Amino acid sequence: PASDEVRVRVHACGVNYPDTLIIQDKYQFKPDRPFSPGGEVAGEIDAIGSDVQDLRVGDNVIALVGWGGMAEKVVTKATKCLPMPAGMPFDEAAAFIFTYGTSYYALKQRGALQSGQTLLVLGAAGGVGLAAVELGVAMGANVVAAASTQAKADLAIEHGANSGIVYPVGPIDKASAKKLAAEFKKATGSAGANVIYDAVGGGYAEAALRAIAWEGRFLVVGFPAGIPNIPLNLALLKGCQIVGVFWGSFTERDPAESQQNSRELIGLYNAGKIKPYVSARFTLTDAGLAIRDLAERRAMGKVVVMIA
Repeated sequence: PASDEVRVRVHACGVNYPDTLIIQDKYQFKPDRPFSPGGEVAGEIDAIGSDVQDLRVGDNVIALVGWGGMAEKVVTKATKCLPMPAGMPFDEAAAFIFTYGTSYYALKQRGALQSGQTLLVLGAAGGVGLAAVELGVAMGANVVAAASTQAKADLAIEHGANSGIVYPVGPIDKASAKKLAAEFKKATGSAGANVIYDAVGGGYAEAALRAIAWEGRFLVVGFPAGIPNIPLNLALLKGCQIVGVFWGSFTERDPAESQQNSRELIGLYNAGKIKPYVSARFTLTDAGLAIRDLAERRAMGKVVVMIA
C-alpha cells in the first residue's frame, strides 16, 4: 500500500449491478485490461501505509475499491474503509455499504423522504431495491414494493413493505404502460407516491411517474430495463422533481456527509432495523456465474463471492 492506503485480505466480495456494466465498458469508469471486477469487499487489513492513523493491521473492514475486489487481496485508500460492526459476518458486510449507501443517500438527501409519506420502489427485490424497502420502513414510510415476480414481491413484503405489485416482464407497450400506471395509482392511493425509487428504468419509469404525488420526487437510480424516454410534460403537470442518484460521486464530493450516512446505517444495523439479505454465495472460481445471475436479473437481494 501507498502512504494513504491499506491492503485488505478479502474474505467476501459483494456483486453489484455496476459490475455487470464495467466489464462491458458501459460504466462511467473503464479500467485498463486485465482487471478483476468487484467494487465492495469485506476482509482483514494485513498492511497499512505510513500515513494511515485510524486503522490497524488486523482490523476487519468494509472497503470500497471500485474494481479489483474479486481477488485474494486488494489495496485501497484508508478513507474508503469502514470498520465492520462487531459480530457482522463477512458475507453480510460485503453486501452492506454499496446498496444501503446508495438507497439511504437516495431517500435521505435526494428524496427527502418523511415519516408518513408513501414510497414506491421499482425493482424492490434487487440489492438496492430491497435496501430501499427496509430503509423506507425504518424512516416511517408507507412502502409499496413493485417487482417482476410474485416471489420477489413477497420477499419485499417479508422485509417490511406494506404491499406489493407484480409488473410484467419484457418490453412495455402503450397498453401495458397504461394498465401498469393504473395499478401503481391504485396501490399508492389517491394522493400518489411522494417518492418513487426507480432502479429499473425502461418503460416502467413513465408508468410509475404517472402515479407520483403533487410535488413528489422521482429518483433515477438505475436502468437494467433500459434508459427511459420520459415525457417532461408529466413533470410540469405533477409539479414533481426528477432527481438523479449517483452515490459514488456523492461519496467523493461530500465525504463528511457520506461518512455520517455510514454511521447512521451502522446504527440501523446494530438496532436490527436493516440486515442484508444474501440469497446466494459463490466461490471465486465461479464468480462469473454470480455476475451473470445479476445481469440476467435472476438474483434476489445480494449475491456474494466468498474468497477466504
